[in-house]
Amino acid sequence: MKFFVDTAEIDAIAELNDLGMVDGVTTNPSLIKKSGRDIIEVTKEICDLVEGPVSAEVTATDAATMIAEGRKLVEIAENIAVKVPLTWDGLKACKALSDDGHMVNVTLCFSANQALLAAKAGATFISPFIGRLDDINLDGMDLIADIRNIYDNYGFETQILAASIRSVNHVLESARIGADVMTAPPAVIKSMINHPLTDKGLDAFLKDIAAADIKIL
Repeated sequence: MKFFVDTAEIDAIAELNDLGMVDGVTTNPSLIKKSGRDIIEVTKEICDLVEGPVSAEVTATDAATMIAEGRKLVEIAENIAVKVPLTWDGLKACKALSDDGHMVNVTLCFSANQALLAAKAGATFISPFIGRLDDINLDGMDLIADIRNIYDNYGFETQILAASIRSVNHVLESARIGADVMTAPPAVIKSMINHPLTDKGLDAFLKDIAAADIKIL
């Protein structure tokens, strides 16, 4: 499974990237706003930092302007994936941009039917929002499983990018089902290392070392 980090904070991306934990980055206007930086400037810096796809979102809602914005965004770097919403206009923009040879991330997916349409329109990535479905008492993992089944049935190359990930369990279940990619905030990725038995074992190990006065250096 590929790990994308969902942030526009350069330091957080760099820390995970140095550990080999970053296969790409997802951003959006809200994350850019939190960074307090110019959208073009921060997006270029992220693209220079990581080798994988960097999703940069359009701000328009009509197809013509989304296409124009997408064509401007891809000028930033070769690894830009234009993020468009899963609307009819978004699908029109997806088709035009993918036909131009650009990567497109179709976001705000909440049904398998929507995911099927995005794949037909040539999406590079489809972003089903797990956490937001959980928020309304629907199982986001059921959506991941449905999309995986449909895409495998027909050989669609669109990659499933599990998004709106809120917990390490979301990561685990997405991996089990076979999502190609997951995107999560840095805090969620870093918390994947936590386990009480690891902490307990390390504590006992350190006590034994202290008691035996063992030194290597």
